[in-house]
Amino acid sequence: MAPEIPAYPDGHGLLEAKVVVVTAAAGTGIGSATARRCVEEGATVVISDTHERRLDETADSLAGVAGDRPLAVPCDVTVEEQVQALFDATVSEHGQVDVLVNNAGLGAESLLVDMADEEWHRVIDVTLTGTMRCARAALGHMLPRGRGVIVNNASVLGWRAQAGQAHYAAAKAGVMALTRCVALEAAGAGVRVNCVAPSLAVHPHLAGTSSEELIEALTAREAFGRSAEPWEVANVIVFLASDYSSYMTGEVVSGSSQQA
Repeated sequence: MAPEIPAYPDGHGLLEAKVVVVTAAAGTGIGSATARRCVEEGATVVISDTHERRLDETADSLAGVAGDRPLAVPCDVTVEEQVQALFDATVSEHGQVDVLVNNAGLGAESLLVDMADEEWHRVIDVTLTGTMRCARAALGHMLPRGRGVIVNNASVLGWRAQAGQAHYAAAKAGVMALTRCVALEAAGAGVRVNCVAPSLAVHPHLAGTSSEELIEALTAREAFGRSAEPWEVANVIVFLASDYSSYMTGEVVSGSSQQA
């Protein structure tokens, strides 16, 4: 029998006075859970997503936690001008960017033999190149200040194989490599870059795009015998964003272990 889901944690001010940008934060997944946990830890949060209606709904929901409605900026991470506009709006509103959580990614399922170039490029452009674009924009603000944190969201598929996921796995492995390289580039300026690699965090969007059989099979491989709650992954991101990980950079942290 799987262990019970632990109690939702209280905030402890881990991100007090920090300005945190979270991409792909609309909806019910890891991004929105991260935005909420950052608010609960004292941060001023800026959220972005391509889905404007869900973005507005998420901002309204966060207003109930923060007291004030967070800045919500529509942004497609495949469009450089929109990425720049996200960070310009953040600095204009709040004066700085302390933390970037690169959560935007696009999943799909297709065997390579059947995969069109367009599908490959779309997954890579959102998941890997989009992460690069946002990190590059954030570094433009962080490096001159001599401080800042970037947390990229990868996946255990960057380490292990799963049929039908060649494009997504390649993109997430690329996010891991990007994290390590940029961490070395930014270390001299006091900017840290780390990565979280979740295994399985089930939420309504994932449940709506993956078969019940696949989710059950993946869940059976989890060390705890259950999927992660999105806020449990968000807790790892909060740790990496906080001063509690002040001597960590270039690391990829898995949210859970999977059985072979």
